[in-house]
Amino acid sequence: MKTKIINNISVVNSNELIIKDVQTAIDFIMTIQYETNCNKIALNKNAVVEEFFVLSKGLAGEILQKFINYQIKFAIYGDYSKYTSKPLKDFIYESNNGKDIFFVENEDEAIKMLNKS
Repeated sequence: MKTKIINNISVVNSNELIIKDVQTAIDFIMTIQYETNCNKIALNKNAVVEEFFVLSKGLAGEILQKFINYQIKFAIYGDYSKYTSKPLKDFIYESNNGKDIFFVENEDEAIKMLNKS
């Protein structure tokens, strides 16, 4: 896991899964807050378990609620083009029009969205 701070945003890139379930999400939040003192986090999509993107499993809702509860603005950046689920596309659209959670294509866009929030 590589972490850099840009404009008070923790930008995390990892080749390994970081967020696998609710507990690993909480651990991730606490670790980043402790190490960087940032309340905005950008994470590459490959570090999030694939099950997260199957909305019917409920994992995304549970995990993202933890980010909201801990007052963390969160962006996941990566390629979403392979997903065909209308509920997921709608969820991404609604999230991107909010102020707390973002799903974007790349690190630069994640930083841009988190700076606006």
